[in-house]
Amino acid sequence: MELRARTVVEGFLTGLHRSPYQGFSVEFSEYREYVPGDELSAIDWKVFGRSDRFYVKKFEADTNLDCRILLDVSLSMSFASGSLSKQDYSASLAASLAYLMHRQRDAVGLVTFSDDIIESLPPSARPGHLQRLLAVLDQLTAGHRSDVAKPLKRLGEMLKRRGMVVVISDLLDDFESVIQGLRLLRCQGSEVIEFHVLDPAELRFPFEHAARFVDLETGNEIEAVGAEVRSRYLEQVQGLISDYSKRLRADGIDYCLVDTSIPYDVSLRTYLANRSKIH
Repeated sequence: MELRARTVVEGFLTGLHRSPYQGFSVEFSEYREYVPGDELSAIDWKVFGRSDRFYVKKFEADTNLDCRILLDVSLSMSFASGSLSKQDYSASLAASLAYLMHRQRDAVGLVTFSDDIIESLPPSARPGHLQRLLAVLDQLTAGHRSDVAKPLKRLGEMLKRRGMVVVISDLLDDFESVIQGLRLLRCQGSEVIEFHVLDPAELRFPFEHAARFVDLETGNEIEAVGAEVRSRYLEQVQGLISDYSKRLRADGIDYCLVDTSIPYDVSLRTYLANRSKIH
């Protein structure tokens, strides 16, 4: 997991340094934009050569961010239309974010949940903490049924200081309950980021023939001809995605739809590009 996270982050930073978005996000960048009063010696001239803009290297004293990564491990996250399940993808995405935070000397923690909190590592930037966090991600097992709101409420009660909360989930739960749970975290002053992770089959519904579809969490089954129900299914899914995007952004929560067929570093860059337009 550590090797995968390092590879993703190094590729991500390389792409970021070549992009016009370098420097707009303090949280996810090793640099910040130059402001009058900064020492000229702190300017990174290599980045200037690539972007034609002035940025200075961040030092350890520049940041004291506490970040908690909340990872959904409910049974629906085990779905995979290919070789990579939503849970596998999400674990690697969480590992990459944790590695990136640690590289910036920010404190990062991890919470795994399904219908309740399963494991909780408080944010830390101490040596050895990242390896412990990555070990948890490397040994994940599927939880129970989804109940996103309950663990979000419990986390809100645990938070002692403002920080960043990153939620990684397929959000296959009661819509209003999810919104209320995420809104609670935001109202307490934390910056909240939602990575909405879906499998390409869930997004495009490529099924053609008669098939039996099984709910991984309840065991309920339904038989249908894929080609006949596709348009209605896609209408429902796109409506759900649109509703989440609109409601969360209206509450000041960053929303990023993630397709598990897309490389991790591309998902990160897509999020940062969208973030630059919002902020």
